[in-house]
Amino acid sequence: MAGLGLDLPTFISQLISFLILLALLTFFGYKPIRAMLDQRSRKIKESMEREEATKKEFEQGQLTAQEQISKAREEGQGIITQATQIGGKLKEEARGEARQEAQAIVDRTRVELERERDKAIDDLRREFVDTSILAAEKVIRETLDKEKHRSLIEETLKGSVTFKEN
Repeated sequence: MAGLGLDLPTFISQLISFLILLALLTFFGYKPIRAMLDQRSRKIKESMEREEATKKEFEQGQLTAQEQISKAREEGQGIITQATQIGGKLKEEARGEARQEAQAIVDRTRVELERERDKAIDDLRREFVDTSILAAEKVIRETLDKEKHRSLIEETLKGSVTFKEN
């Protein structure tokens, strides 16, 4: 070894120093660094797993939100349809009530017109009777018993086609 420029005792001492240094570095340097790297690796892995779980929860939340939005739209359409139906029913009820009120007004008017017609006919009969009595008085030139002649004329009028009641 001397030809190579190596001295055996120096070589052995350097080899022993190297081995001691290697053991110290392994024990104090490599193991803590390795533990620190393993711990860091675990943290990164856990973070990735949490991120994946969060991503899945987000996707599930989006699906749930879409379902709720769809359900809300369907409910909204149902409410609109129901409101439209109720509006139609109310409109029909209002029309029916208006028809009933109009018919009631027509009926009341018809009754009033019949009363007025009957009253006009009665007034016309009385006037005709009075006129007939006056005419008869002038013809006979004496006063007639008004009540007796009135009943007589009314009987005649009842038999008359023109003044018959409807």
